[in-house]
Amino acid sequence: MTGFDAYCDLEGAITGTVLYNEPMARHTSYRIGGPASLYIECATLADINCCLKAFAEHGLPWCPMGKGSNLLVSDAGFSGAVITLGNDFKQFSFPDETEGESLLIAGAGVILSTLVQGAFKSGYSGLEFAVGIPGTLGGALFMNAGSAAEWIGSIVESLTVLRPGQGLVRYEVHELPWAYRCSGVPAGEIIVEAGLRVKKGHLGQIRAKMEASLKRRRKTQPLTVPNAGSVFRNPPDASAGQLIDSLGLKGYTVGGACVSNVHANFIVNEGGATAADVIAIIMYVRERVKEAYGTELQPEIRFIGFS
Repeated sequence: MTGFDAYCDLEGAITGTVLYNEPMARHTSYRIGGPASLYIECATLADINCCLKAFAEHGLPWCPMGKGSNLLVSDAGFSGAVITLGNDFKQFSFPDETEGESLLIAGAGVILSTLVQGAFKSGYSGLEFAVGIPGTLGGALFMNAGSAAEWIGSIVESLTVLRPGQGLVRYEVHELPWAYRCSGVPAGEIIVEAGLRVKKGHLGQIRAKMEASLKRRRKTQPLTVPNAGSVFRNPPDASAGQLIDSLGLKGYTVGGACVSNVHANFIVNEGGATAADVIAIIMYVRERVKEAYGTELQPEIRFIGFS
């Protein structure tokens, strides 16, 4: 009962929220997932340190999570703790410069769409490509989220992480091996803050670029149905969605899960889908693509609670 023991230690000891045996379907964009032993929203840095100490004492595995927008949690749940970032990590501030490049300091727990809208209202350019991308800034940074042409790592100046057993560590952008859908931040480190390069722009131009990006996402992605974003990484010089589409797999269904008819690299929850349904589709699609093209598709979404 290590989860319950850790719960007893943490309940009332931190300023954030501690939930025991919390269904993860409530916290993922897929609306899928069994219970995590603990689901914790850490409001402060002290909360995180307190949690990590309790996890170590009770031998409880843990993982950080943003808004669960690129995540598939097992139907059996996760015999460990899930940490999310609360109030102190949702703050951001824009510089006062009226021209040239400036530095935006933002907590990793801020919702990315909130940050994008804040930049627009303050007249700053640089985040337009991120309009419509779900989740938190921390999740976007960890996955180096973006479009085919632009990604968040390209505007990062620095990242601050909490490294268990050591404390806060600052990475300059060149110290991380940024790559396609990867920042290179080591597993086990929690991104808590970022410095992003932005610059003053023309409101009309910023709005036009945001509207164009959002229009493209609405046209090409199933935004109105529960999903976890792109399921597979694009292989070199190819599109995972196009490979899947070429095999006539749009609409392929297992249980309540289905390959989207809007974009073949999305698996959607049409109602009552289980993690097992999604996994079955992933395995089938990978097998078909490998048979047809010799390409082994690699998942882009994260998996929690699977052996």
